Amino acid sequence: MRIAVITSSTRGEIDRLISAAAADLQARGVRLSGIVKVEDGAAEADCACDMAVRVLPEGEVIPITQDLGQGSNACRLDPAAIARAVALVEAQPLDGVQMFVLNKFGPEEAQGRGFCNAIAAALAENIPVLVGVGASNRAAFDDFADNLAEELPPEAGAIRDWCAQALAGA
Repeated sequence: MRIAVITSSTRGEIDRLISAAAADLQARGVRLSGIVKVEDGAAEADCACDMAVRVLPEGEVIPITQDLGQGSNACRLDPAAIARAVALVEAQPLDGVQMFVLNKFGPEEAQGRGFCNAIAAALAENIPVLVGVGASNRAAFDDFADNLAEELPPEAGAIRDWCAQALAGA
């Protein structure tokens, strides 16, 4: 079982690193499953939290935030959109998949929902898993992964090296 986790205190760094790693892997012909954040730089200046994810390997782009109106400070993640992304990923067969990538182990996963089953299915098939997690959900991730995840520094080279090693050992 190979699972690696990336954590960073710099806003947006995890998404950027995971998206870049997935793009690099795909450019080298590695078959992926999971999701990555769409890095389009189009978020409004007053709310840089509008997000969309792309279902891997070449799937649908799904906006995962919702407009709660001006002045709202509640969580803008759209559980229905996340459920749609999960359903699309879980509907894909794992045959031939070489790595599972998840941009963020977030609030849904911290509650035992979201991509937890997809991660477990990949690991059960001996598919390496690369996942990002923010500080607020790190304890939940560590519990989920039973403290077996290898922590990677938030550096492109370290991520690339881990991916190469994980693919060589799979």
